[in-house]
Amino acid sequence: MENPKVQEILEKQLLTVAKAVEEKLDDEISALDRLDDDDLEALRERRLQQMKKMAEKRRRWISLGHGEYSEIPFEKDFFAAVKASDRVVCHFYRENWPCKVMDKHLSILAKQHIETRFVKIQAEKSPFLAEKLKITVLPTLALIKNAKVDDYVGVQHNVYQVGFDELGGTDEFSTEELEERLAKAQVIFLDGESSLNSRSGSQAPRSVRQSAKPDSSDSE
Repeated sequence: MENPKVQEILEKQLLTVAKAVEEKLDDEISALDRLDDDDLEALRERRLQQMKKMAEKRRRWISLGHGEYSEIPFEKDFFAAVKASDRVVCHFYRENWPCKVMDKHLSILAKQHIETRFVKIQAEKSPFLAEKLKITVLPTLALIKNAKVDDYVGVQHNVYQVGFDELGGTDEFSTEELEERLAKAQVIFLDGESSLNSRSGSQAPRSVRQSAKPDSSDSE
């Protein structure tokens, strides 16, 4: 049984939090009550401008290939892509099962996070890039912000690891786990209007192995 004194302290803390939330709501309601028609019109106009700016951003992102997971055929195209978009996740891959696992996750995230461009490039056909960026294990994700490689998934402190080490050392990691890793690097945003991602409390994190087989030949 819980200690009555501890229970009493918890109840007091809950009451304090509830009171603070109530006071904050009262303040916000009072502030709204004090607004006149001009203030409300100004708020509407500000919100409208914000919506217009976001819509323009979305149109630009989509025109640059955001919202899809696409392949960069040539090394020179890599430089054009990273210069055009502020945030890029680039998957250096080869034709093997671990890279196909990563493909599945990135295909999902590309649709959910149009604020970021998701691409892949075949490492063996990009020797200059692979050497320049020190890509020695596959799959490796290069996380690029403002045309500079800011972080990697699969590489830690210049010590090259097996591709899935950062995600538990197994290909059973979920899309959500990869999403959180990318958000930690600030190459995607979990919240905000730019992200189309919607989480559902009724859906458990799912690994792609549950919907694909190792001998699958598709690489999206």
